[in-house]
Amino acid sequence: MTHLKWNSLLRDQIDWHWTEQLRDRLDGLTDGEYFWEPAPGCWNVRPRGTGTAPIQGGTGAMTIDFAMPPPEPPPFTTIAWRLGHVIVGVLAARNAAHFGRAPVDYPSFEYATGAAGALAQLDAEYATWLAGVESLGETGLARPCGPAEGPFAERPMAELVLHINRELIHHLAEVSLLRDLYQHTREQED
Repeated sequence: MTHLKWNSLLRDQIDWHWTEQLRDRLDGLTDGEYFWEPAPGCWNVRPRGTGTAPIQGGTGAMTIDFAMPPPEPPPFTTIAWRLGHVIVGVLAARNAAHFGRAPVDYPSFEYATGAAGALAQLDAEYATWLAGVESLGETGLARPCGPAEGPFAERPMAELVLHINRELIHHLAEVSLLRDLYQHTREQED
């Protein structure tokens, strides 16, 4: 037990969830599901200039509804918004801070115009994250996260990897549930 390979264990944890529970659930995601607003006042990814949130980020044709601090209670968020959060806030920002990706944040990101593009962005950021974690090796997991992680700067990278694993499982499970709700709601309406 003294020769455990923590790096591979951490990667295997998320990759098992990714391949066995998460990613396949997103296959076939339609634009209708992606942009569906199941409640009034949803935050979404939408064409620039059409949102209601105080901050609409992005540099391309699409923007994400966003506010800091978020209103209370926080708005319900769509599949598009949740995927945007995972792509940008969970993965891309960390890939930029720790693994050489170009800097990114909610206002500067170019959001996909539909479900297929968002899934391609998700796959690319996930692959970058997983390769980045692998590049840490065993010793890199013990080094501090650094200033990009704010109040958690002195925490070890292993703790950040565990946090990102939880975030991916949590948010992509929410997306899966919203897909189920969309499909069951549409079946009842037909």
